[in-house]
Amino acid sequence: MTVTVYVPADSAAKSVGAGEVAAAIAAEATKRSLDIRLVRNGSRGLLWLEPLVEVATPTGRVGYGPITEADVTALFDAEFMTGAENGFSVGIVEDIPWLADQQRITFARVGVIDPLDIKDYEAHGGLAGLRAALALTPPEVIEEVLASGLRGRGGAGFPAGIKWRAVMEAAGDQKYVCCNADEGDSGTFADRMLMEGDPFTLIEGMTIAGIASGATKGLIYIRSEYPDAIATMRSALLIARDFGLLGADVLGSGNAFDISVRVGAGSYVCGEETAMLESLEGNRGMVRAKPPIPALHGLFGAPTIVNNVLTLGTVPMILAQGAAAYQALGADRSRGTQVFQLAGNIARGGIVERAFGISLKELVETYGGGTRSGRPVWSVQVGGPLGAYFPASALDVAMDYEALLAAGGMLGHGGLVVFDDSVDMAQQARFAMEFCAKESCGKCTPCRVGSVRGAEVIDKIIDNVDRTENLELLNDLCDLMIDGSLCAMGGLTPIPVLSALRHFPEDFQR
Repeated sequence: MTVTVYVPADSAAKSVGAGEVAAAIAAEATKRSLDIRLVRNGSRGLLWLEPLVEVATPTGRVGYGPITEADVTALFDAEFMTGAENGFSVGIVEDIPWLADQQRITFARVGVIDPLDIKDYEAHGGLAGLRAALALTPPEVIEEVLASGLRGRGGAGFPAGIKWRAVMEAAGDQKYVCCNADEGDSGTFADRMLMEGDPFTLIEGMTIAGIASGATKGLIYIRSEYPDAIATMRSALLIARDFGLLGADVLGSGNAFDISVRVGAGSYVCGEETAMLESLEGNRGMVRAKPPIPALHGLFGAPTIVNNVLTLGTVPMILAQGAAAYQALGADRSRGTQVFQLAGNIARGGIVERAFGISLKELVETYGGGTRSGRPVWSVQVGGPLGAYFPASALDVAMDYEALLAAGGMLGHGGLVVFDDSVDMAQQARFAMEFCAKESCGKCTPCRVGSVRGAEVIDKIIDNVDRTENLELLNDLCDLMIDGSLCAMGGLTPIPVLSALRHFPEDFQR
């Protein structure tokens, strides 16, 4: 009997030896004349257990991890192919509390299916959303997205359906759907994991967006630092065309839509939608003034939907299960789920998909298990390098757009970076200014010059040079950058600085 064994091909798993483990398992099975089917799946998101090897059994998939190449012989000796309990076993994977308590919608298939097997994708609910969309009129599809409450997962939280409707109603012979996969925030990796672990979900979501809005061309803008995601998406697009999911006649509907991949050169500011459009047009990635908005005047001047990977990857479920099912999850105006990414000094890092409203404390302590160093949690940065620092005393904040905004923070892309009590928060504040200085596109003065001056002023404060006057100057500079910057790059840089000043003033007095 053939036994199916799963070893992730995800970049994070490969970085700790999953490729070598897979090769060793194949070699050992051949040596022992055992019949196995080796599937290179995506990661389940339990990154502290990677490489996580799974074996299909009548009672479910049993996991073993973390496994090294040197462990493989012992793994076979311990009869892992029967699902036997041994020193490597973590039990039925879906029963692990980390996974069992989650509400996986966007990530429902990641780690479960073979990423490049479209039949496996379809068997696990794939294409149901697109087929449902094809049975509706474009305005009806957009009403479903609006009714679901889906907001952009790239950081701004703008309602996705409003963008789609604007593009649908705009005049234009050519319209586009652009997926921004330039995932550059510190502590974020969900876009990459979805593209590597379930690429057809993104393709299906983009196709629904295209048919609903009247767009016939889609582009996925992927950062060059993601070679595995680029390769997986390109392979998936070829498979999708052969299957009839893309092309001149999508699933026999008479609708045309196709997608291509474009690779970014590594500019953080290209995570901003208009800078990404400039890069796609072959120009230097610099922010455009708005209006006009991309929905009316986007790529090559045409009406353009711009959403990120998680937004578009959530659309198929909404169409398949109905807007009400998604709307039933979440808190206040933050509906549905968010894919939270746990990183930094944390014992159990990885992916947690839960409905909006879960507390930061539950994410860091219950899921994350506190710091990896064993020292007390001191600070958690939420929302990337331009997000606020939350002290240990403020971790009860709810993780939704409105609650975080009221607490002086932002959700961003859902990334969390944890620090213990050895961190110097004045230096972290300086890092924010230095990061902006290096990554600014340079178009506006408050961002281009303000960030450089900000780092210099923080250096003076740390060195106790006219500290009182420079603290006042730093606050004034932050106000100027917030009010005067052209885009969120400069406008949000003061957020971590001001949060560090507010919650950790002692670090600026040393």
